[in-house]
Amino acid sequence: MHQLLQKMGRFVVYQVSPHKPWKRSRLWCDEESFKVLKQKKDMRNLLGLALDMRRLEKAEKLSASFELKTDVLSNMDSLILLQLNFLQLSGSYANFPEDLNWLCMHGSPLKSIPLDLPMENLVSLDMSYSNIIESFDICYSYPQQVQKKQKLDGSCLKDKRLLGALKILNLSFCEQLRSLGGFDQLPALEKLIVTNCINLVEVCESIEQCFELVLIDFSYCKKLRELPRNMSMLKKVKMLLLKGCNLGESQINTRDMDSSEKLKTTNLGINTITTYSVVQHAIPSDLKFLTVSLPRSLVSLALQNNKLSTESFPIDFSSLFMLEELYLDDNPIVSLPSCVRSLPRIKILSMQNCEKLVSLENPPHTLRELMLVSDYRPALRKVLFNHNMSPLKFYIEWRMFAPSSFEIEGVVKIQPMTSVEKMLLRCLGWIELNFLKERHLRTDSVSRGIEESEIQMYYEFGIFSTISEGKEMPNWITDRSQGTSISFTIPSSSKKLIGLNFCFVNTLQIGEGDSIYTPMIKISNITKNLVWIYQHYIDDVDGGCLMFLSHWMFGMNEMEGGDHVTITMSKKPYDRTSQVAIECGVSFVYDDGITDEEKLSLSYYKSWNHIIGRDLTGFQLTTGEYLLSMERFMIHVDDLLIWDRHLVGDGARFKGININYYVLFYILYLFSKKIMEITQPTHCC
Repeated sequence: MHQLLQKMGRFVVYQVSPHKPWKRSRLWCDEESFKVLKQKKDMRNLLGLALDMRRLEKAEKLSASFELKTDVLSNMDSLILLQLNFLQLSGSYANFPEDLNWLCMHGSPLKSIPLDLPMENLVSLDMSYSNIIESFDICYSYPQQVQKKQKLDGSCLKDKRLLGALKILNLSFCEQLRSLGGFDQLPALEKLIVTNCINLVEVCESIEQCFELVLIDFSYCKKLRELPRNMSMLKKVKMLLLKGCNLGESQINTRDMDSSEKLKTTNLGINTITTYSVVQHAIPSDLKFLTVSLPRSLVSLALQNNKLSTESFPIDFSSLFMLEELYLDDNPIVSLPSCVRSLPRIKILSMQNCEKLVSLENPPHTLRELMLVSDYRPALRKVLFNHNMSPLKFYIEWRMFAPSSFEIEGVVKIQPMTSVEKMLLRCLGWIELNFLKERHLRTDSVSRGIEESEIQMYYEFGIFSTISEGKEMPNWITDRSQGTSISFTIPSSSKKLIGLNFCFVNTLQIGEGDSIYTPMIKISNITKNLVWIYQHYIDDVDGGCLMFLSHWMFGMNEMEGGDHVTITMSKKPYDRTSQVAIECGVSFVYDDGITDEEKLSLSYYKSWNHIIGRDLTGFQLTTGEYLLSMERFMIHVDDLLIWDRHLVGDGARFKGININYYVLFYILYLFSKKIMEITQPTHCC
């Protein structure tokens, strides 16, 4: 906690004299403060005073009838905390208490800081929403040497540092402010907050004199096109916020460049040994903001809402060895920028609401949190992780994935059946799939809602499946049974069993509506005491008859000749329809006749970790029994859905069983964002 706040906590009450009762030392109630000031009571022992004219009842009437004269503060010798928001002041500012540590003057009509204001002891100065014009340039000269109402600028005599103790400076929402300077007079400054200054264009090079700077916030200063080129000299800056600055608004127009220039700009993001002079030559002047060397001490960098494309990022990302948090939300990013992969300590990466994001491949293996929540139309198709990925929390919304095909490596892969390799289909034993030529299918799932697409192949948990409308199973499904279950003994064979095909046909009774639910499928190897309960990614299908075909990859540890197996279908708890299972059947797939090339097409799917025969720890119900469901850890809280999945892995991939995989719908995203806004502390404190 800051020393200033510690001081506030120690002096909650004060005593006027040994013979009088204890009283409060701070007046934070606007009505009470107003009355005290109007009555001009003796407040010599007052430590804190707050007055905000916007919060007063009948504020317009009161402010019109009362003008605060600065001499009312002259007897407040102990005052260290003062807030005078949206208030008209008159008189000499020399009457302000000399020991002030915290001064907040939101909405001040002052066009510059009065030179007679005692500021030597100020630790925090908040002039947000004020009328400071043109430039803010700190300097000092003795009051007697300054003409009345003289503007603060670089011409002032700097015989003494005016704000030598200042640690926090807040000039947010000063709409007339155009330039910042005089930082050599702020040697102790730790936090510089200049947000939403819509006309700010220039920041003086003297900022390098602020050796103690930890936080710099220029968010939503939309006209800011250039930062000081010596910012890299700052050794203690941990957080740089440049949200909404439109840094990528002026893009490099490659059509106007020759091939050599294109080559230079293409390599800027990955060439860590490019000299600064070469960079300056390669990038047009209107984009030289991006050539600024950022402080190497940065831990958090915010670049949200800057119109940055995948290529237009600062060239010196590779020098940010300490960076742990990077926020790229609301940018037209198509894929993960290559410069992000070079960050050696990155832990949090946020790319929320990037409406053009198509793929995110091989993010840094050091990541602990990856946020891709979005409310835009679906575009994302692929998320691939490094094999040496550390445990991470993954925030995503299923709806942002493209409806036709997408993949989260190790979790789920969906693609149109027409695009599936024929070699893969032969490995599964699938031949003569006449339903591929059928019309599009309309499906519904808890995570994505209703959508229409081509007949698709779904892959999860080591199970391939496809769904279509139809009343007949493929003719190569040999062992069949009427009803909702089938029992069999796997025939002994010299060939190696690599998989089992299971197919069923369901239909609705007349008058039951136009959607049919996919049932729960339970495969029990009674001989080996193993059970797998599979709840499909798709919840229900539009149509009165459903044909479900699936291939389950098994090894000898799960299935082999002589094992007695039963397969049972059961309705989901919320399924109120009257479905009739016409028929179900199985066929066996052996490794004979499969070429090495065909096996290679299947090897990628076998490499996934959370499949039958590998690590299903997070899906285990009891010993030997597993619930294979995308909703295995779905928690329903009113209308909010939180999917908490344990991802565990072999080798270095997703190690440990305490890894959480979260899927948050956008409603949850908005809810949490609002809570953060409410609970976020103000900068001035």
